Amino acid sequence: MKILVVGGTRFFGIPMVNALLSAGHDVTIATRGNAKAEFSGEVRNVIFDRTDSASVKRALSGLEFDVIIDKIAYGSNDVKALLENVSCDRYIQMSSCSVYHEEHANIREVEFITSNHPLKWQDRLPDYPETKRNAERAALEFMDEASCTFVRYPVVLGENDYTGRLRFYVDHIRNKSPMYVDDMDCAMSFIHEKEAGEFIAYLADHPCDGAVNGCSNGVIKISEIIDYAEKKIGKIAILDAAGDAAPYNGLTDTLSFNTDKARGIGYTFSDLGDWIYGLLDNCNACSVLC
Repeated sequence: MKILVVGGTRFFGIPMVNALLSAGHDVTIATRGNAKAEFSGEVRNVIFDRTDSASVKRALSGLEFDVIIDKIAYGSNDVKALLENVSCDRYIQMSSCSVYHEEHANIREVEFITSNHPLKWQDRLPDYPETKRNAERAALEFMDEASCTFVRYPVVLGENDYTGRLRFYVDHIRNKSPMYVDDMDCAMSFIHEKEAGEFIAYLADHPCDGAVNGCSNGVIKISEIIDYAEKKIGKIAILDAAGDAAPYNGLTDTLSFNTDKARGIGYTFSDLGDWIYGLLDNCNACSVLC
């Protein structure tokens, strides 16, 4: 198929594009042209400013794609600038589990219905969850819901995570730096970068209508992350309300997501415990080397 990927040159975009290439698809990548990435095959490159409708029109006007994978749809105006200027049979948007209003275990896709959300044409907002809700809703102004897939992930972790969120705990323990953690006993879901990319590529060949959750099976408590890091490093975490605020503060309940819908189209996610501790080991090794 002819597939347009908007974004895709960083983090889990790279395994996503590689999986598309391995499946034999004709891939065009549209970016601002600032980031360079090495892929496992040849791709076409298009440069545009996706927030500027005129820029998108100059780059893509008249082109048609079987699938558009929109990895950087941050707001409704982003979606409008893209979809009013290029056509496709299926649109896959990288959304977020942040669209859900309540935190609890086993959240299902029906807990946020895209079509019920009041549309606001807006740029990227400081309120990230509302921005992503608007982005999903905006797509329905241009595409039937049966032709859209909204991929909802929790926090994505991996060896190439440039945010340093997991490494925060390792570095603070190793350096004996105080940190403030307000959610030691709350558990949460994650997804690994490789799987995050490969599942989106899988959706190109296995259509799934509407929203679909993706995450590893199982949850982990922040206290378990800290306990493991303490044992590997051989130092005790300094927990202090005046310390640096930890990345995952603010949880009010166990936060996990039901993936039955993904399983229904033949995709089974990995178990969190199979990779999270190895990733912590990698963070520890990086801390030693740095």
